[in-house]
Amino acid sequence: MKRIIATTGLIAICAFAIQAQNVNKGKVITEEKGKGFYYESILKDVSAVEEKLAEKEPYKRFVMDQSGMDLPNNPSLYQSVWSNATESQGNAGTCWSFSTTSFYESEVLRQHGKKVEISEIYSAYWEYVEKARRFIEKRGDSHFSEGSEGNALARIMKMYGAVPEAAYTGLIDGRKFHSHAKMVDEMTAFLNSMKTSSAWNVAYGLETIKSIMNHYIGVPPTEFVVEGKTYTPQTYLKDYLKINPDDFVEILSYKQEPYWQQVEYKVPDNWWHNKDYYNVPLDVFMGAVKQAAKGGYTLSIGGDVSETGFSRETNCALVPDYDIPSAYINEDARQFRFSNETTTDDHGMQLIGYLENYKGMGKDWYLIKDSSSGSRNVDQNNPNFGYYFFHEDYIKLKMMGFTVHKDAVKDILKKFQK
Repeated sequence: MKRIIATTGLIAICAFAIQAQNVNKGKVITEEKGKGFYYESILKDVSAVEEKLAEKEPYKRFVMDQSGMDLPNNPSLYQSVWSNATESQGNAGTCWSFSTTSFYESEVLRQHGKKVEISEIYSAYWEYVEKARRFIEKRGDSHFSEGSEGNALARIMKMYGAVPEAAYTGLIDGRKFHSHAKMVDEMTAFLNSMKTSSAWNVAYGLETIKSIMNHYIGVPPTEFVVEGKTYTPQTYLKDYLKINPDDFVEILSYKQEPYWQQVEYKVPDNWWHNKDYYNVPLDVFMGAVKQAAKGGYTLSIGGDVSETGFSRETNCALVPDYDIPSAYINEDARQFRFSNETTTDDHGMQLIGYLENYKGMGKDWYLIKDSSSGSRNVDQNNPNFGYYFFHEDYIKLKMMGFTVHKDAVKDILKKFQK
């Protein structure tokens, strides 16, 4: 028995030594504030630019060293589905609208053969209104911020329809990039004043919220002309886009709630406490991502991008071995990070393509379209501009849920209790 134990221990030590030789390395990088697309383009177009750019002191952060790695960071390598060119969300926290609107645009082409551009800010406008409504009706006991979830668009479209990008950009006074910070600060201050005075008048509150937004991002249209025909937001959705918001579902995988049930995704951005998320085991989740991508569908996918393996130099997202080796990424590792909040629901993107078994290594990669400033720090003539490249392990560990057409996951949906 002792001899067996000693041999086992020696094997373990050798295995650890071999593994240690292969562990990814990190590095500390120094970044000069005021440099990069975010500072040089976006912040030049929003308020308080001078103050932001005055903070020129460099700062350091720890990142995964991906230099010298063979990485598939070119969109041409991927089997991809059509989507419009990436559009910047600027300095606004509306990734949920940009990613899911782009997802709907791809769906319009897939279903009806039309290439369209749908306004992201129209949906955001009415989402702010509905957030304010709930805040007032709940006497201040409701989350109010710029963030939301991808499935908010289905709810907003059913209530308010949709409009073309050309009819409502949300950019006024010559502005090129979105910034909602001052607008949201003003709306938040107003709502808090209602709470302080207990003046819970819904009609007055919503009219004030709208007037604040009208000042900052303009008045949304009630009718407009497309291809010589006049539409309202409701008829544009029904008769021109011809997509049914009820055809889209949200797939989730987290262990804290029962699998094979529809559950609430318990994050602040699910401010209306939606309980329609289809919660599935992690292997089913990953299989659904791959099956949908290979089947010609795109996904609006959300999770955490605040990781050392999320590189804005290579535009690749990997899980470093110093975080967790690939073999140990499972439901427990995923839930552990969500529970201790090292995985947060901080960004929404569109998954538009896949690369299977890259160079025979047994792992897949996914092409991600992203509206944030980070994906745009490369030269605009670079093929990576506006895109990220996600290793399957990164999705497995850090992406919590996705929106997709129900036909892409119909086998999964059949297993849920009515």
